[in-house]
Amino acid sequence: MKLSVSCRIAEGFHSKEEAILSLPELCDLAVEAGYEAICMRASQIGIHSSADAIAEARETIRERNLDVTMITGDFDIVYNNGRGPSCLNNITPYLNLAEVLSAALIRVCMKTENDIAAVRHAADESAERGITLVHQCHTQSLFETVDDIEMQLKQIDHPNFGLIFEAANLEACRQNYGPHTIARLAPWIRNVYLQNQRLNLNGAVTLDTWSHGPISFDIMSIPTPGGINFPLVFDGLKQAGYDGIVTVHQSAPEDGTNPAAAAAQTAEFLRTLF
Repeated sequence: MKLSVSCRIAEGFHSKEEAILSLPELCDLAVEAGYEAICMRASQIGIHSSADAIAEARETIRERNLDVTMITGDFDIVYNNGRGPSCLNNITPYLNLAEVLSAALIRVCMKTENDIAAVRHAADESAERGITLVHQCHTQSLFETVDDIEMQLKQIDHPNFGLIFEAANLEACRQNYGPHTIARLAPWIRNVYLQNQRLNLNGAVTLDTWSHGPISFDIMSIPTPGGINFPLVFDGLKQAGYDGIVTVHQSAPEDGTNPAAAAAQTAEFLRTLF
């Protein structure tokens, strides 16, 4: 498996547009902690960035011998809002950005059945450039419950469209995220997001879901026990023969822990599971 760290680690949970680390600082953090790649987000570089900024980012990443596993090219996709699917109507700028950064995956957003035809068309264009579109297991999207995720993937039925498996969003929707679920979704998994939480009726964070209404939880560091059962997730990935990208998608620590220390502790913990 290839270990990647998301630019999310340089963002607060609710502040997804302002980075607390520069890209060189984030890349140095990744190298020092032993990550092989970064997962690019719009808080660092997106389709809104200038050509000069994108070229500079590419050199910053290459100088440190890092790869870019995936791009999330705009803030509407990041926020999973009603404008998120607009990327499907003009995927070219996202493909251009992914190509410059040598990223093989682009995260997209789908909210309604009307997005299916658009994603097929966008995936046709991405196939011409050897890039795959992927959608995260995510609340308030067509990819909220396991049954819906499998149904949508079968309906889209495109070799250049896949899934970002993410246990925390599945748990928030009261879905199983263990080996049985992973086996069902394995043919489409192209990336695995990892973030940790503990469900709590009086939790610090509340998110709305379509399937189960508001869900509250507390954010935890990935190595902290009592939240997502990561050994169970990795058992499922191994049983399914998954040997692809694993991305630390945790937001910046809110307990005062330095992001570099958090990234290093997380990488060390995950290597025991690899």
